[in-house]
Amino acid sequence: MDLAVWRAFVTVCRVGSLSAAAAELNHTQSAVSRQIAGLERQLGVPLVERHARGVRPTPAGEVFRRHALATLHEADRAVRAVRDVRDGVCDRPLAIGATPSLAAGIVPEAVRGLLKQTGSIRWSLLPGLSAQLHGRVIAGDLDIAFVTDAPPGLAVDPRVDRRFLGLDEMVVVLPADHPLAGRGPLRFEALADEIWVEDNDGSAALLRQHAARAGAGARIDLTAADLPGKLALVATGHAIALIPGVLTSTLRADVTAVGLVDPPTRGVYTITPHRDAHPCAASLHDQLTRVFAGSDQTGNDKDPDRS
Repeated sequence: MDLAVWRAFVTVCRVGSLSAAAAELNHTQSAVSRQIAGLERQLGVPLVERHARGVRPTPAGEVFRRHALATLHEADRAVRAVRDVRDGVCDRPLAIGATPSLAAGIVPEAVRGLLKQTGSIRWSLLPGLSAQLHGRVIAGDLDIAFVTDAPPGLAVDPRVDRRFLGLDEMVVVLPADHPLAGRGPLRFEALADEIWVEDNDGSAALLRQHAARAGAGARIDLTAADLPGKLALVATGHAIALIPGVLTSTLRADVTAVGLVDPPTRGVYTITPHRDAHPCAASLHDQLTRVFAGSDQTGNDKDPDRS
């Protein structure tokens, strides 16, 4: 069906008059009348009826009007998005979500690369757990979110598009003066007598799974509210911790990261709405891919432009 005809029908319903719709659309009244008649023939049902002051949709016409209006709005957004990409324009605010480790680790660098590429745009960053961010993308609050498949994993949802960035190897954080500092990669058995601290269920599940594979246990005796609290307990010698490798370049000076033999990993992904994608979302994904690939996730960052 011709969207121009749908637009004419929606306009007629809105203004309640064939002549007024024709004037707004810069058509003749007879042309608009032929468009509506042709649409009725295609659908096999009357869509408008005349009354004393003009026309109004029939019950079938009202149902079609609602669906046609939604379709036209989607078509208009698609045209705007393509034109923004063509013209290199990102004047729509970009709402970004990221898990706490990605928000603190590599997302800021990726945003800096995006701004160098596109110029100044308005943007915001909301940290959250992967399931929370997924819900925010579905609700339309976020244009793009950087999430992981750490337990409980990522939902399969046709309302979002998911793209794989890479695998993030988890590392162990020790106090800087710990006897094992600088001796990695370590076998998990070497840490069997340590006290662990965790700040979320997903990381705790990864730790327990890795300990089980090694035939050992993990004493998670302490719980922190967030990553800074977790690292504070490590720095003061109360515990050691499992953290994402993307965080190693941001660690405070009084802790150190060491690798594990056969470390637990988590997949890192971007998710975006299946419809009405932000014109800058794909470019930000590319920037994060570049930054992610430019870090060896052991605390030794590499400059991707020099490698």
